[in-house]
Amino acid sequence: MAKPVRIVIQLPIELKDQLDALKQQGYTTSGFIRAMLEKELSKLEPRPQPTMQ
Repeated sequence: MAKPVRIVIQLPIELKDQLDALKQQGYTTSGFIRAMLEKELSKLEPRPQPTMQ
């Protein structure tokens, strides 16, 4: 895995509460979000890279 980078996002308190509740099930917020992003992004069709002219 490449070197991780940190991102900061703002969430409604309701979503933050739901993420905090996942800790009771053994999830970390970072781990849950990372897994969800990997799953959803893998569904997208890759777009061709723009060529430099």
